[in-house]
Amino acid sequence: MYIATVPNRSSPPAILLRQSYREEKKIKSRTLANITHWPQEKIETLRRVLRGDTLVSTGDAFEIRRSLPHGHVLAVLGTLRRSGLDRLIYSRPSPERNQVVAMIVARVIDPGSKLATARGLNDETAFSSLAEELEVVSATEDELYESMDWLLPRQKRIEDSLAKKHLSGGTIALYDVTSTYFEGVTCPLAEFGHDRDGKKGKRQIVIGLLCNPDGCPVAIEVFAGNTGDPKTLASQIQKLRERFDLKYVIMVGDRGMITEARLREEFKGVEGLEWITALRAPAISKLMEAEAIQLSFFDEKDLAEITHPDYPGERLVVCRNPFLADERTRKREALLQATERMLEKIRQATQRKKNRLKGKDQIGMRVGKDIGKFKMRKHFRIEITDDSFAFERDADSIAEEKALDGIYVIRTSVKAEILDDKQTVKAYKSLSLVERAFRSLKTIDLKIRPIHHRLEDRVRAHAFLCMLSYYVEWHMRQALAPILFDDDDKAVAESMRSSVVAQACRSPTAEAKAYNKVTEDGLPVHSFQTLLKDLATLTKNHMRAKIPGSPEFIQYATATTLQKHALNLLNLPIPGT
Repeated sequence: MYIATVPNRSSPPAILLRQSYREEKKIKSRTLANITHWPQEKIETLRRVLRGDTLVSTGDAFEIRRSLPHGHVLAVLGTLRRSGLDRLIYSRPSPERNQVVAMIVARVIDPGSKLATARGLNDETAFSSLAEELEVVSATEDELYESMDWLLPRQKRIEDSLAKKHLSGGTIALYDVTSTYFEGVTCPLAEFGHDRDGKKGKRQIVIGLLCNPDGCPVAIEVFAGNTGDPKTLASQIQKLRERFDLKYVIMVGDRGMITEARLREEFKGVEGLEWITALRAPAISKLMEAEAIQLSFFDEKDLAEITHPDYPGERLVVCRNPFLADERTRKREALLQATERMLEKIRQATQRKKNRLKGKDQIGMRVGKDIGKFKMRKHFRIEITDDSFAFERDADSIAEEKALDGIYVIRTSVKAEILDDKQTVKAYKSLSLVERAFRSLKTIDLKIRPIHHRLEDRVRAHAFLCMLSYYVEWHMRQALAPILFDDDDKAVAESMRSSVVAQACRSPTAEAKAYNKVTEDGLPVHSFQTLLKDLATLTKNHMRAKIPGSPEFIQYATATTLQKHALNLLNLPIPGT
């Protein structure tokens, strides 16, 4: 075979692949293919092959111009799009929508500042394929801030759409608050308040999160850092009733949220608005003193419904968890012993020969400074004189508190025909799903803190972006549970519990995954973050032949068995196939 160039009058010559053959004594040729349309480089390569020239090896023939981590971007962005979140943000593609989506995906795969996110989108400093996939290459930090400003006015509409999708007409809504510390002093929202992060001397903001009964986030709101938890409740009720247009809703909040004052001012007389909360320890003690609660209730079962004149028209579901009782007893004893060791040091200081601690005021100041550390002051009798100090445990106080160990009381306005005792307890305990969301937002995955934004609207937009990121993560975790340490057989786990009050347990499948660190199929089990790192090794490679003028093309790395399984669970295509 050979390549022939055939003149074609005034047109460009025809390039033909021909074959020579002998017929009797004559040598003839026939045309096998017309390759005139081939690129010149390709024709020359074929001519060299037919001529028998030695060509370079495949490894030397191509070069990788850029290799970008891609699999984790594919997984997160694909889940976001399958959930319809991009269309909820804005119905049509736009630069602002693409940049907002980029910030959401970046928060899931590699949380950082807006400057760090901009670096990850820059063509020269990109550390993933995210910018290419969303066509936001070289988006600047200022452009990201402008997109945050574009997003915030759309928050209500987006939340309304999420509520329509995840909250039905007669539903349970979970609500809780947290706080997170703030860097700087210029933002009006940053105030000193109840410190949940252990960052003394730092201002903070308060964040309220609404979720559906499965823990899927629906709405978020930011309050000033000195706002008390109950004060955040009114705006949430307004959302549920007016913005989300829910005719009947059961709001679940903890005992510090739905207080007596809030029940009187926000819930009383509102048709279609019910609530579930719990009693505080003093209220439980009062019920026990009145013998409304008796330990004999728990001889055969661990929950009982009671009524009491102090709570007219309400149901009280009394629960006792033996495991929780043992844990509280153990913890209290440890704190008592730690407090005794601290007080003993003070007592010895009043008896030493040199630099003896003395004076009623000085001893009292030292005791006051130390005894509150473990919050056990109520369980000690203390005697202070000018030259002595003595202490002992208050056995009556300890016994009184011990009687309440493991006992909690769920308080609700919901009728038994709507939610029975077990369903009511389960609904209250579902608040743990909101706490799990806060852990993901603040520490494990999304790292909402510390907050450096100076403008109030930017802080609100930052919190909203983080909630949308958790929305995507929540959907991913549901689908990826079989290869995560998460329990993917919750129905079996629930059936194994002796009662709704008993300690939660994990299914045999989850226990096996935790013990063996592999799935039943022999695939490695991951945490959410390590799975994203695994997926990131599925790279998107920009390739080019080592021939001048050769065009660039994309070559994806071959997906591993685990990566294929993860993308299949997410119902996403395998790149390159």
